[in-house]
Amino acid sequence: MPLDAADAVTRYLSRLGLSESPAPTAAGLADLHRRHLDAVPYENLAIVLGRPDPTDPGETLARIAAGGNAGYCFHHNGAFEVVLRALGFAVERRFGHVQGRAVPPLNHLVLLVTIGGQRWWPDLGLGDGLRDPVEVTAGEIRQGPFRYEITDVGAHGEWTFRHDPAAGSFGAIDVRASRPSDAQVAAAHRVLSTPPDGRFTRTLVVQRRDDTGAETLRGIRYQRAGDGAFARDLAAYDDWRAVLESLGVNLAGTGDEDLRSLHARMLAAHAEWAAAGGG
Repeated sequence: MPLDAADAVTRYLSRLGLSESPAPTAAGLADLHRRHLDAVPYENLAIVLGRPDPTDPGETLARIAAGGNAGYCFHHNGAFEVVLRALGFAVERRFGHVQGRAVPPLNHLVLLVTIGGQRWWPDLGLGDGLRDPVEVTAGEIRQGPFRYEITDVGAHGEWTFRHDPAAGSFGAIDVRASRPSDAQVAAAHRVLSTPPDGRFTRTLVVQRRDDTGAETLRGIRYQRAGDGAFARDLAAYDDWRAVLESLGVNLAGTGDEDLRSLHARMLAAHAEWAAAGGG
């Protein structure tokens, strides 16, 4: 591994509160997974501000290691793959497709880790999804207040994941055995992050999963699913900005004018949605 990449891994582990490299075990994987979720939120701030970050895994890891934001699934899981390989984990990519979202077909990057003959799925890019990696076997999964299910497990590393039907922000993901390249991920990212049709260009989304639930800021609506559930709208800019920071979003380098403009856009979109009968 190049020295700069090795340094990025070391600084990444430091951001997660680790002074030593964890062993490539199931326990080590779970510890990394939880620490990352606690430290680095899922978000699309750069995209809705019109300056999307590339999905290059090395660039993303360096940004995270320096204390910056990651992005969404392509960023989180791409960087995590680099870290896992550096730590000695056997990791492969898989093609993920969130059901109900036709374009692009590749809209989720999945990692598959093999430890002692068992296949584990860590996923830092599900927003309100997994708190811990799960073994890829068919059946129901309970994590905190949420109920998930894995079905249709194939011999070549394919499966379907079904989110909690009562609380999830999406329905299901189909995982295919093909292994998307960096170029394929980058092409899909361009579709998702380019206005006016890119899915991630319309509404600010920030999510953070913890032991007992998940918090989401979507536009101006701030809500929690799971223990201590709530929902409230942040019409005041200062309240909205404070929640961004409380969820772990790094606002360094983002001008106040840009943030105020974004909040005004989200406020207007929310008002339009409410007037159309939104709940």
